[in-house]
Amino acid sequence: MSDHDPLADLLGTAGEDAGCEGGFTVLAEYVEAELDGRNVVQLFPAVAAHIHNCPACVEDYRGLLALARERRGAA
Repeated sequence: MSDHDPLADLLGTAGEDAGCEGGFTVLAEYVEAELDGRNVVQLFPAVAAHIHNCPACVEDYRGLLALARERRGAA
């Protein structure tokens, strides 16, 4: 069974959404926490909800995540 829920994509997620500006202000911290193995959905629920719903922010998230992984691998 897949975690992908087309209905949730269409309707959004329940709860608070940080919005683009709110998510962007903590995106680096969110990515670092994820790479450290911490539960980002629990730590940043509004940011996780926003990333799930915003194509532009998910693109920023994926780019920052890739860069952070690359830098950690080089260290």
